[in-house]
Amino acid sequence: MGDTPNFINESNDTNNSEVVIFESEAASLAVSDSNALPVIELNFINLSNDVNNSEVVIFAKNAATNFDELAIAWTVIKNCGQGDNHPFTYPMAQTISASDSWGNYTAQQNAPLGQRFAMVLAASGDQLVAQGPASSPQQIELLNGLSRGSVNAQIYKDGRLFAIKTDLAPQQKAVFTFKPTIWIGVVSQVDPGDVIDSAILSDINTEISLLGIVSADIVMTGGGAGPNATPFAFTLQNVVMA
Repeated sequence: MGDTPNFINESNDTNNSEVVIFESEAASLAVSDSNALPVIELNFINLSNDVNNSEVVIFAKNAATNFDELAIAWTVIKNCGQGDNHPFTYPMAQTISASDSWGNYTAQQNAPLGQRFAMVLAASGDQLVAQGPASSPQQIELLNGLSRGSVNAQIYKDGRLFAIKTDLAPQQKAVFTFKPTIWIGVVSQVDPGDVIDSAILSDINTEISLLGIVSADIVMTGGGAGPNATPFAFTLQNVVMA
């Protein structure tokens, strides 16, 4: 916090005028920014023996479900050659949007943990509104409050699609819970926002915890061809903790 300013009257006023002091919008934004959730600085480094220009996918899994759910390619690293690096960020905050069966998409809204949202029919059409607390402080919920038509729920991180729940019938609810972890693996022909094929998912078993981390390198090793080839491996290095 800065020093408290001291008002000094050096004017020629003789009317005993009053002075009003108010907080500017910029100052308010600065305060809200200072209270924002942290952003984790990550740096992917390719130290592998791969010569096939493989792609690396990073995604999350929704811990709120006990059954197979669509996994979305959140970040895809392409053309990162041997010795190259690819910096990116993982914000702890996220946004939410909904789309309806008429092809309309709502604007993204901040979606803190513990918040419930609903898609409702307003005077202007379908709108996404906040509805108070979710069932758990670790969950984000989106209810299809429409009387007819399905709804899709989308979660975004850093402006990119992070998770999705599709075809919510009226009065059905999507529930999202995310552990502070990411999944990472080598893929081919996957773009950001794509649904990851279940066969590809079954081959990706590296989960990296980001709990308490401020910054870190994610180093890929392994790969190669012939009898000396080894599986790809991903490890955290140069970790800075909060």
